[in-house]
Amino acid sequence: MPDADDLPHVLRSGRAPNLRRRSVLAGQAAASSTEVESALRVPADPTSAAFFDVDNTVMQGASIFHLARGLHRRDFFTTRDILGAVWKQTYFRIVGVEDPEHIEASRASALAFIKGHTVAELEELGEEIFDEVMASRIWPGTRALAQLHIDQGQRVWLVTAAPIEIARIIARRLGLTGAMGTVAEDIDGVYTGRLVGDMLHGPAKGEAVKALAEREGLDLARCSAYSDSFNDLPMLTLVGDPCAINPDSRLREHARAQGWRIRDYRTGRKAARAGLMAAGAAGALAGATAAAAAIRRRLR
Repeated sequence: MPDADDLPHVLRSGRAPNLRRRSVLAGQAAASSTEVESALRVPADPTSAAFFDVDNTVMQGASIFHLARGLHRRDFFTTRDILGAVWKQTYFRIVGVEDPEHIEASRASALAFIKGHTVAELEELGEEIFDEVMASRIWPGTRALAQLHIDQGQRVWLVTAAPIEIARIIARRLGLTGAMGTVAEDIDGVYTGRLVGDMLHGPAKGEAVKALAEREGLDLARCSAYSDSFNDLPMLTLVGDPCAINPDSRLREHARAQGWRIRDYRTGRKAARAGLMAAGAAGALAGATAAAAAIRRRLR
């Protein structure tokens, strides 16, 4: 049990219950908004599934950055709007939970730039932006891992802090079961600029996975989860088969200590850019083959 001095300021200040409620609400909202069209078929393995983070795990870079850049090019919002949001989000990433007031401002501005726009408008533009800038940034190795789960009769969900609308598009384009993402409040199909609960980040991802597992009858001990970030430990530690994909230094260290699988496709991406497509494809295939063996051992 950590000493009181080791706890983040927000926990010592009595704000933790409120943050906990927001994480739970965000997780429940994400789970209830999950796209299930491709999950209507009865899966061959109904109690086992896989959960994939998106940014730097499935896709190179941040999906919300690619989305925001595409929306800005279409005059969806002003440069001033996005600079303000980027500053608050950058500060939040650096400072973490040490400044509750700034976190509140960051949370409030997270998707404020879509205020007044319609859900249908964001979905339509999201389809265009995926084709323009996101499709080419999908990591082939991670895509192969997701397909392995599908081929084994398991369902696969994306779990991301990106807006649920763009998360659904990515999942649908990759042929996955569905997605859970940050839910923005809308009234009669028009965004209010507020979030439902909080961003689907850190603890909220864990809450989303738990809520979905309960709804779908999943045995989390038989499930897999993939992420690049130490911040996703709440999701990774829920399942029996966690895997670090393109991990940051803290997650790599933790994964090694716990004996988790580690896959890094970043070198393969650089090789592909240099024109070594065959080498990149072989690396992805080798990684997928090794992953298939590991997954089968876990499921036996």
